[in-house]
Parts: sequence; C-alpha cells; structure tokens
Amino acid sequence: MADMDKKEMEAAVESILFASGEPVNIERICVALAIDRLTAERILQGLMDYYAYERRGMRLLKIEDCWQLCSAPDYAEAIRRAFEIRKPAKLSQPALEVLTIIAYYQPVTRAYVDQIRGVDSSYTMSLLIDRGMIEECGRLQVPGRPRQYRTTKQFLRSFHLSSLDELPAMPDMGNDGQMRLNEVGEVVDAAEGVEPDTERTEEV
Repeated sequence: MADMDKKEMEAAVESILFASGEPVNIERICVALAIDRLTAERILQGLMDYYAYERRGMRLLKIEDCWQLCSAPDYAEAIRRAFEIRKPAKLSQPALEVLTIIAYYQPVTRAYVDQIRGVDSSYTMSLLIDRGMIEECGRLQVPGRPRQYRTTKQFLRSFHLSSLDELPAMPDMGNDGQMRLNEVGEVVDAAEGVEPDTERTEEV
C-alpha cells in the first residue's frame, strides 16, 4: 500500500467506508493502508470537503475518532420515497428536555434528570435508549448504585456534531430550570422566549 498515489488512497478509503456502512475508526484505516494518522486525516478531510463542495449525494461525517459515509440530508425525502420509508416520528418536547440534560451533565442518573425536570423521566429515557440516543455507562458508587447514562454516537450524528465539545455554551435556563433544543441542536435561551422547532429531529 505504501506505493499508492493520493488518488488510489482516496479510492481505497472510500471503499473501506462504503463497505462498512458504519463509523470506521481512523486507526483501522491507518492499519489497512499502512499510512500514518496525519496522512489519513488529510485524505478524509479532503474527501469531506469534496463531497460538500461538489454537492454530491453523499457526505462524510466525522464522529469523534470515527468517520462514516452517509446520504446527503438534502435528498432525505427522495430516499424515503425510493424505499417507501416511513417518516420517523419527531422527538417530543419531554424527550428533547431529557436529552439536553444528559448531553450537558453526563454521566447522570435518572434521579438527577427527574430532579431537574420535576417529573418522572423513566418512560422518556426508555424511549431514548430504544432510539439509540442514550445508553447506560456504569453505576454511581453510592448506596443503591443507580445506573448512569450518557449520549451516544447516534446522538452526535443526529445533531450533526463531531464531538460533545461542539455543544453550545449553556444559556440562561429561566425560572423553570428546563432546557430546550431547537432544530439545529442548540439550547434555546430562556430570555429569547423561542419555542423549539423540532423538524430536523425527524432524521433521528
């Protein structure tokens, strides 16, 4: 693989990502092509920029240390029609509230989420687990050892984030202490008084 030129390496990376269908860790690409991490990152970033600039039907996403090929969101409706895929249900306001709390304070227990929201969140958290947005990540070392939860890579992909570092700064939550996400995964500042539009979460 060492004697491959740039075009051949780009094609090889595309083949690996396409064949996987799932996020691929960059280290796997390095090993498969016998290249260093910096070279792999340059190739992947170049492919990402190419797909976006040329407005191709697919996009390359970076999710922490992994990369994944996916269809361009602009053509989601055409894909649904082609495969007769039923449009996924939107995330409800309670689900967005729970998801936001976990995203900003993870790892957290259900009791912690309940305390912030002021209501029982067990049903909503179960739904988020079923949809792959949150997952268990151990137990708190206190009496009863309650389960702790965190967001998943599916959460990052759904809100077009490469990592949790891209979450916006925490805004003013207002008197009710509740957090709300808008259509681009941003937390709505209580002072703005804007209700979230969850249209984008239909892709979740």
